[in-house]
Amino acid sequence: MEYTVESILTYLKGAGNEKMKKHHLKAGAGDYLFGVQMGDIRKLANKIKVNHKLAMDLWKSENTDARFLAVLLMESVKLSITDLYVLTTSEKYTYVIDWLTSYVIKVHPDMENIRQAWLLDNHIMVKRVAWSLTSHQVNHHPDLLNIPSVLNEIESKMAISAPEIQWTMNATLAQIGIRLPAYTEAAISIGEKIGLYKDFPVSKGCTSPYAPVWIEALLAKNRPH
Repeated sequence: MEYTVESILTYLKGAGNEKMKKHHLKAGAGDYLFGVQMGDIRKLANKIKVNHKLAMDLWKSENTDARFLAVLLMESVKLSITDLYVLTTSEKYTYVIDWLTSYVIKVHPDMENIRQAWLLDNHIMVKRVAWSLTSHQVNHHPDLLNIPSVLNEIESKMAISAPEIQWTMNATLAQIGIRLPAYTEAAISIGEKIGLYKDFPVSKGCTSPYAPVWIEALLAKNRPH
């Protein structure tokens, strides 16, 4: 099979799943999608291998499934900060943005500079990414962060932020509580004060995104028995 944008879109259309399509639409995806299973997208990416030019052309198609695939084919080092900003601001679906963050932006050599700059930006998806990167740094490089300042920002702004931003701010709060014992009580207190996701429906066996419960659950799981 020759991998062109046209041939890939044809393949994706044939691999579409109506149930998955409805799931993505309900979650906020645009109308141009086929609903391909994530596993099938990963398998196709493994066959194509890294192909940055093809990835960028697939992204330009604006098809949701093609954008998921594009993320897996991109070479992060070939993208400037401006390129990443354009990609981020050209997509409205949080699931695609989260893939872009995880597979491309988090491994970019300028990731910390991106994080700092994008925290000051007002674009919803840009700020969502910035807080996701902050959560990442809590886990991997907390020494680069002013944790009291981060907690203050969350306490003062999470409740009034857009839902897309609240999700990654809340993840940052939970990770601070889980990973940094000196700030566990403060993180739980802030989570209780804000109350975000307290009544969030959770499937059996899953952890609530409500920060105090999330923090306690992970700490309990990691305690020696």
